Amino acid sequence: MNSVASQNFKRRAQRSALFMAGTMLAWPVAAAAQVAPPTVPASSVPAPSGEAAPTAATIKSINIVGNQRLEAQTILSYLRLRVGQNYDRSVLDQTLKDLAATELFKDYQISDDNGALTIQVTENPVINRVILEGNKRLKEDKIRPEIKLAPRQIFTRSKVRADVARIIELYKRQGRFAATVDPKMVQLDQNRVDVVFEINEGPKSKVRQINIIGNEKFSDGDLKDEMATKESGLLTILSSNTSYDPDRLAYDQQKLRLFYLQNGYADFRVISAVAELTSNKQDFIITYVVEEGERYKFGKVDVKSDLRDFKPEMLQKLLPMKTGDWYNAKQVEDTVESLSETAGLFGYAFADINPDFRRDPEARTMDITFDVGESPRTYVERIDVNGNTLTHDKVVRREFRLNEGDAFNSFGVKRTENRINSLGYFQENLEIERKEGTTPDRIILETNVEEKPTGELSLSAGFSSIESFLLQASIRQRNFRGLGQQLQASVNYSSYSKSIELGFTEPYLFDRNISIGGSVYRRDLNSFNFINNDRETTFEQTTTGFQVNVGVPLTEFMSFFGRYSLNYDDVTLDKNLYYFGGQCDPLVAGRYLCDAIGTRTTSLVGFTLAYDDRDNRLRPTRGQSLSLSQDFAGLGGSVKYVRTRLSGSKHFNLGSRFILNISAEGGYIYPFGNAPTPTSDKVRLTDRFFLGEPQMRGFDIRGIGPRVIRFTDVNLADPANPVLNDDLGNRNNLIDDALGGRAYYQGRIEMDIPLGTGAKELGLRPSVFLDVGSVWSVKRPTLTTLADFKDPSDGLTKWKCRNSTTGQTTFATLTAGSTTPLYSTCDVANGFSPLPPFEERFYGNTWMPRVAIGAGVNWNSPFGPFRIDFAYALRKEEGDDTKRFSFNVGTQF
Repeated sequence: MNSVASQNFKRRAQRSALFMAGTMLAWPVAAAAQVAPPTVPASSVPAPSGEAAPTAATIKSINIVGNQRLEAQTILSYLRLRVGQNYDRSVLDQTLKDLAATELFKDYQISDDNGALTIQVTENPVINRVILEGNKRLKEDKIRPEIKLAPRQIFTRSKVRADVARIIELYKRQGRFAATVDPKMVQLDQNRVDVVFEINEGPKSKVRQINIIGNEKFSDGDLKDEMATKESGLLTILSSNTSYDPDRLAYDQQKLRLFYLQNGYADFRVISAVAELTSNKQDFIITYVVEEGERYKFGKVDVKSDLRDFKPEMLQKLLPMKTGDWYNAKQVEDTVESLSETAGLFGYAFADINPDFRRDPEARTMDITFDVGESPRTYVERIDVNGNTLTHDKVVRREFRLNEGDAFNSFGVKRTENRINSLGYFQENLEIERKEGTTPDRIILETNVEEKPTGELSLSAGFSSIESFLLQASIRQRNFRGLGQQLQASVNYSSYSKSIELGFTEPYLFDRNISIGGSVYRRDLNSFNFINNDRETTFEQTTTGFQVNVGVPLTEFMSFFGRYSLNYDDVTLDKNLYYFGGQCDPLVAGRYLCDAIGTRTTSLVGFTLAYDDRDNRLRPTRGQSLSLSQDFAGLGGSVKYVRTRLSGSKHFNLGSRFILNISAEGGYIYPFGNAPTPTSDKVRLTDRFFLGEPQMRGFDIRGIGPRVIRFTDVNLADPANPVLNDDLGNRNNLIDDALGGRAYYQGRIEMDIPLGTGAKELGLRPSVFLDVGSVWSVKRPTLTTLADFKDPSDGLTKWKCRNSTTGQTTFATLTAGSTTPLYSTCDVANGFSPLPPFEERFYGNTWMPRVAIGAGVNWNSPFGPFRIDFAYALRKEEGDDTKRFSFNVGTQF
């Protein structure tokens, strides 16, 4: 081999070795590019060392061989060789480099026959498929857009290396720093290959430990609580913040600085923050080095204003900080925001408010002057609504509390944001951007919305502790035709209730702020009581009717709603169980149920006066609501009463996502006319108020208030002196019927407790609560006692017998000649059957409060909304039915 070929071979072999050292490719090393020993003139042979170089040869011809897809002219276009050109070993070496740079060939060589050059190439294969294997945590739709290799492209190793690096980087963003990617090549016919990326995702790299060096005033635990990043452990098993994230590391440094600045350490700084990956690449150890500095207090706090409407002495009273208080940077920031909002109320949208700090290191005080710079009063030049594709502009614009040309008002902007968020049509926490107009005194309000689906078509099934099995089918469009109209139809079925309803609401009639709506419905309710611990159906109520309603705003926060409904009710009892001789039998059903049966028509007109200034009606965090409702039954129909309700609630944002809600409500029904029967209450059983689960946790459904309990465990060993087991704690020996009442009240204090990011991502919203309430005021019903089962002839308590055909009752006689106090059976041959003695007692007709405390959690589970509550009744009345655990779950399919 001559010296030209030898030198080129060495250089090519070195490049191949370096290439393979930097990759994990599992395919053979390509053959080294070579220059075949050329036949060259003597003058072109290298001269010995120290002698002059020979004269260069001339290229006579260039021949390309081995190419399949590429044309020879295409290959030559990448090279600098031309026929008639002089060449030497450096020219041929550069040609090899040019061939390598194209990345089109896996092998190439040059042969020289006295100026006749032959370039032999082996083309890189074409990619047939790119296959991902082993990726479970990161789906293909997340990886494929990031990699460059694709079918029908030319295969190159540099592209493979780049794609391996991209995939590993994707896994690092997911916190999987131990992930590896092993590329494989499967050779196919026709010079094609399949590229397979074998991915080993590895475990998620957790933060094993957080070390803090230099802190003396606050413990490690106090500082770790301020960080978003958490150490992995049993208490943080549900949190996603235990994985390492460089952006979160920077965020935690800012959180530490803010914490110290809130506590007066104005000189605090983070000297360094280092994250070290353990040798197994599964855990990180983060170390912060901090310098706390000295603690400062507020010195002189003053306000300087160049706005004519802003008097410094007036603003001075609004400042929350006082001289001598510990310095708090967050309080300063909030004050600047508060002053900006106050300026916005007077029309200054771009008020320039700058706090001027003067630090005294010796006295350790911080003097602050809030400088309110001069700025022009601002007017709304234009309102822009962007991003809405389905919703009409007017649906958004009619919620604005400002119009184009109005003086700017920050309160109006905030109120507009709340109203748009309450629609539920767009993304949460929408904000209206303020942009400078064409002149300094003009402002543009830009609303960039992101629409959410507002149509709901669902079939859902589930189980609840109240309704047992339930099934629901519904279709609902909350933004029908993009006009904000609501259209809905639903069918519900459960073990104790069935309903079908159609409804429509127009919130802005003729583009005026007047809402109108209506619905038609059919509802079948199976009421129930508890016999022993089993729930048994009592009366069945079927309601068919319609309702129309109209609403008008009176002020920004107050509205008036009127309504009219007409209902036809049919209340029945199972005649096979409760009827004898064609009549409802009080001994079986109870007099209160016999009084409830029948048909009636209710013509009802009512109104609601409501005040609501909450920031969001769907999930409020602050604000209050009050409402007064009255319904008058008697405008026709057979039922006459006035029902009054009053309710109110207030939400407090306590900070750190703690939301406190205090609510109360109450109502009373005043009847007109006569009672259904002389012994019954004037308000029918189906019109009364009931209280219990789910409104009042800690008690069973209808577990509070007036009730009749029938005790069935009677010991008749001595017929003259029967012994009644009236133990309310043993529910196996009683039948419990809730009667409801004319009056009720209920109060609740509930606090939403924020959890970490992981629990929030799971949709968990826990809360603690205290419930208080009562229902009362019903006429004492006529009850059955053991005395009703005594034979007047001898005064003994015996079996009472009833004829199943005629309903006639009589008493069984003692067995003739019996010496033991046993009673005989009834005269079965003549159609009589026994009625064992029982006693009914009336409980719970008192206004005294029932109180329960507990905790619950809402979970937006994959199976649908889930609510679970644990409650304990702190105070109850005799006869109340308590319950500590309740849940409700459904699923969509």
